[in-house]
Amino acid sequence: MMQPNILLMISHDSGRKFQNYGYRVATPHINALAQRGLQFDNCYCPAPQCSPSRGALLTGLYPHNNGLIGLAHLGFCISEDVTTLPKELQKNGYYTALIGLSHETINNAPPVAERIFSSTTALGYDDYIPVPGERASQVADSVIDFLLRHQHDDRPFYLNAGFFETHRDFDEYQPVADRPDEVEVFDFLPDVEAVRQDIALFNGALKMLDSAVGRICAALDTTGLGDNTIVVFTTDHGVAFPLAKGTLKTAGLETALIIVLPGKAAVTGRRQALLCNIDLMPTLLELIGAACPDGLDGKSFASLLQSPCDEGRESFFTELTWHDKYHPMRGVRTARYSYVKNFADGPLVYVPVDAHLSLSGLAVRERLYVPNEPEELYDLHLDPLEKNNLIAHPDYQAIAARLRERVANWMRETDDPLLSGPVKGVESRRWAQEIAAGRAYPGREKWQKQMKSPEGDDRTG
Repeated sequence: MMQPNILLMISHDSGRKFQNYGYRVATPHINALAQRGLQFDNCYCPAPQCSPSRGALLTGLYPHNNGLIGLAHLGFCISEDVTTLPKELQKNGYYTALIGLSHETINNAPPVAERIFSSTTALGYDDYIPVPGERASQVADSVIDFLLRHQHDDRPFYLNAGFFETHRDFDEYQPVADRPDEVEVFDFLPDVEAVRQDIALFNGALKMLDSAVGRICAALDTTGLGDNTIVVFTTDHGVAFPLAKGTLKTAGLETALIIVLPGKAAVTGRRQALLCNIDLMPTLLELIGAACPDGLDGKSFASLLQSPCDEGRESFFTELTWHDKYHPMRGVRTARYSYVKNFADGPLVYVPVDAHLSLSGLAVRERLYVPNEPEELYDLHLDPLEKNNLIAHPDYQAIAARLRERVANWMRETDDPLLSGPVKGVESRRWAQEIAAGRAYPGREKWQKQMKSPEGDDRTG
């Protein structure tokens, strides 16, 4: 039998807000997929925004090690000498294809289509199948067509299927939205009507995503490809709500991860091992028997998929440099603690512009736009919502010193660009408009600086 095909499905701004992760929403198809394979309950991304997170998954490297430290459409890119998962799979005889959404670019390659920010050939794809708007239903149509066309191929394929959902804005999902009075309010947000309305629409986007995943899985079964295909479902980072996306908190870094191996002997169940999405590339390469490139930050967890083993990482590093504005942070997370160092003055909690302008953003942003602190330390066991900064607590000084030194050593060893001072970039046009109107960081003149004709567009990742 030939090497297994690989189907990677990735959603946008979804975190772990699915039925199988305990969130109250109807996502039966993703739930069924989880029951067919292994669900990982403690997988995270190293950066809580789309381009850096997706670039980390694609390269097995932390963002500042692969170069993609900000949004692709604002000029950031993977370095030309960095290899990628599809490139490595090509070397091993795979036909590689991308359908739908991508938010990575390499070597300053120009956009090739709406929301496609790189030469797909340079990233390692033999084929790119654009889907205008990249909505889940239309992406599913193209994926199903691909599966029908390739069901009898002798060459294994790697297919990356990217969905727009659950990116903002959510208004188009009103027809399938949940009732605001019935939604589960995220534990990091206040239970007020505006937040409920926002979440109700978000749930509508989740249901559209779930339907698309169900149709794709059914097509795998119908074509018989499921018998020889590794199926991966994951998300790029946390939800696009205040106190989640754009933060180095659990709600910003959490990702869903489900992997189904082909064959009746595939291991099923759930794993609690601590993982980072940089680990997916070496894992997939090991599963197909391919050599792993030297120098990756990621470590294979293939053993978790082939045995009852449930041991993962001791820790992983976290970072944020540029999103729609500059907000440099570095940190490290263990199963017990999260340490964060802020490298510039800014708000206590950075809120990306799409969340800032949302119903939820309007409900909470005033209390978030107070000055940040130079360092943060949270005990995740005692304070899972990371509300109580323990950096000055006398009982935690040894822990703070140890984690502070780990981050400092990591930055030195990897020649982190922050060590040379502020990293240049381009503010998004929407932030420029917000700041000019005095709506961003209200009442804080310290951060309301006018910017010079920023380039780039107003989309956020």
